[in-house]
Amino acid sequence: MASLTINGVSIEVQAGDDTPLLYVLSDELQLQGPRFGCGLAQCGSCSVLVDGVETRTCVTPIASLKNKAITTLEGISAYYAAQTGLASVPQTTPVQDALVEEQALQCGYCYNGMIIKATELLLNNPDPTDAEIRSAMNGHLCRCGTYPKIISAIKKASRTIQLARQSAADSSMEGII
Repeated sequence: MASLTINGVSIEVQAGDDTPLLYVLSDELQLQGPRFGCGLAQCGSCSVLVDGVETRTCVTPIASLKNKAITTLEGISAYYAAQTGLASVPQTTPVQDALVEEQALQCGYCYNGMIIKATELLLNNPDPTDAEIRSAMNGHLCRCGTYPKIISAIKKASRTIQLARQSAADSSMEGII
C-alpha cells in the first residue's frame, strides 16, 4: 500500500512499491489519460508530470514517487491554472485548444504525451524556437505522422500564453500609471 498525490489529491493505492505508475493510474484509479504504448519509455504516450517534469509512467515504480506531485492529463488544466496564476481552472489549456484547432490529433495514441510534454515546455519556455520544440518533443511518437501540425500547434499555444501573460501584466499596471 502506498500514498500518492495525483492531481492534487492524496490517494492510498493497493499496488506494491515496484508496480509501474501506469498500472496504478489505469487499472486501480481508472484514469484514461496516460496510455500503454510501448512499455519501454520510448513513445511518450504514458507521460505524466512529476513535480512539473515529464515522466514516463510505464517504467516508473510507485516507490519512487512518494512525496511527489503527479499530474495526469485529467489534471493538466488545474496544473496549468496553478502555474500561471489563473483565478479559475479552464476546461482546456492553450496546448489542448491549439492541438485541436490545428487538427494535429488524429488517432489519439500520442495526444496524452504530446499535451504533457508541450505543457512542460511552454511553462518553462513560453517562446520556444522550432528547434527547441523539436528537441523537447523528441521521443514522443505520433503514429499518424502529424509532427508539422503538432509543432504548429505548440507555436500557436505559445502565442496564446504570451498574449494572456501580457494582458495580465497590462491589467496589473492599470491604476499604477
